[in-house]
Amino acid sequence: RYNARDLIVKRAHQDRVPVILGSATPSLESIENANRGRYRHLLLEQRARGAAMPDFHILDLGRLPVKSGLTQPVLEALRIRLDRNEQSIVYVNRRGFAPVLLCSACRWQAQCNRCEVRLTLHQRSSRLLCHHCGKSEEPPLNCPNCGHNPLHPIGEGTQRIEDALRNELPSARILRLDSDNVATTKQLTKDLAQVRAGEIDILVGTQLLSKGHDFPSVTLVCILNADGGLYSIDFRAPERFYQQLTQVAGRAGRGSKPGLVLVQTRHPDDISLLRLAKHDFDGFVQAELSQRRMAQCPPFARFALLR
Repeated sequence: RYNARDLIVKRAHQDRVPVILGSATPSLESIENANRGRYRHLLLEQRARGAAMPDFHILDLGRLPVKSGLTQPVLEALRIRLDRNEQSIVYVNRRGFAPVLLCSACRWQAQCNRCEVRLTLHQRSSRLLCHHCGKSEEPPLNCPNCGHNPLHPIGEGTQRIEDALRNELPSARILRLDSDNVATTKQLTKDLAQVRAGEIDILVGTQLLSKGHDFPSVTLVCILNADGGLYSIDFRAPERFYQQLTQVAGRAGRGSKPGLVLVQTRHPDDISLLRLAKHDFDGFVQAELSQRRMAQCPPFARFALLR
């Protein structure tokens, strides 16, 4: 494995060629290089076409009832956009139907015996899939541990959210964009053309939706399972979490109409979410760099990974 950005920078240094790194959410390593004078920092002061930044509303899942992963404020906001003939994005960073298949009697969970991670239930194919190694198997009818029946799908993936939206908003034209539904570049190009032609009302998808797309008619972005990236043993998890949510939120309000971002979370007081709601990327960067410095993590030290 190699880091494409670092490789390009090294090659350009050897050949004395200038490099332009462009991102709405640069890595902390790049920002620290700018702070030390190794990189020159060019800041874009406004969005494309002078569009206003979207408003953020944080929805506390501890106070709101949830049905199939959706709260009433999210459904109401989607209905308003349908009435206005505007487009919406529903972001779910889990493909499949449910990320956990659980036995309610003994708490057994379907796991990959090669990767030791949970297998995801895919309803369309009626298979359990490992999203790390690709292992596929049929879901058991009875619990392999205690024999209990039935087993319960827990949590929401893109397939389950798509089904829930079709039930709640039967008149909406819905398109799911994830690697299960989009097998080829040709298919992706066709799907995106439908969106730009105004033939789709609601896009449901994963990281495929998060950056690089310009949909002027999208005025609403709903982020359903934001908490998945908040807590991890990976020291880069907060950075990736902030980058991911900033990128997908940036799809809202890119045209002449204002944008709105709704974030469902069980941690409404998390400082990263609060900074995200205020578009305070600089504040997030300073706090995260301070923690990295104290913990002697990159970019203030170098790690070697042995596998």
